[in-house]
This record gives sequence, structure tokens and C-alpha cells, in this order.
Amino acid sequence: MGRTNPTFRDRLDRLRGEFGDYRRALRRRDKPHFDALFEHARAHADACGYLNYDSPVVAVLLSVAVEQEAHIADLEDRVAELEARIDIDDGRDLPESQTTIPEQQGADGRE
Repeated sequence: MGRTNPTFRDRLDRLRGEFGDYRRALRRRDKPHFDALFEHARAHADACGYLNYDSPVVAVLLSVAVEQEAHIADLEDRVAELEARIDIDDGRDLPESQTTIPEQQGADGRE
């Protein structure tokens, strides 16, 4: 006997087909981003299959959120590494012209 329930990957392919008109209406520059969202879901298909939720949209959105969170964490790590490389230090020596603010004179010419 065959399976009674379709696999998550089958459901994902069907869902992607349902969004075909939407994808065609997207601007060319946005289509790769749309495709990446479904690739994120496919990357987590095993976990999504365990969810066995009635609507695959919930699993897709959760997979996208997990991938985006991982990407944000990666970018934060890279920024921290770059900041450490350029050695940002508020106490570094600056030329005298950059360390003082000229005093403002009042309307009567006095300080």
C-alpha cells in the first residue's frame, strides 16, 4: 500500500505551484528572493514533516524565520569581527582640532 499522507516536500511543491501567479507578477529582482524562501523551507523539510500541521504555510513561515534568524546572527558575528579588526576605541588619540569644541559667543559678543 502507498502512503496515505503526502510528504512535506510534496505539499511544499504544491504550495509553490499555488503561488505561481504571484511569482510571475513579481519584479525580476524579487524573484530570486521569493525562490530563496522556498529553498529555506525545503532545507527544513525533515523538521516540517514532523510538525504534520494541517497547513504547510505555517511550517514554511517557521522555516523562513529560522533561516533569517541564523543569517542575522551570522551578520552580527561578521560585524563584530570587522569592528574588532579596525580596533574601534573611544579613547584613541585624535588630532587636537577634533577633540575640542569651540566655545560659542553670545549675541553681545561675550562668551
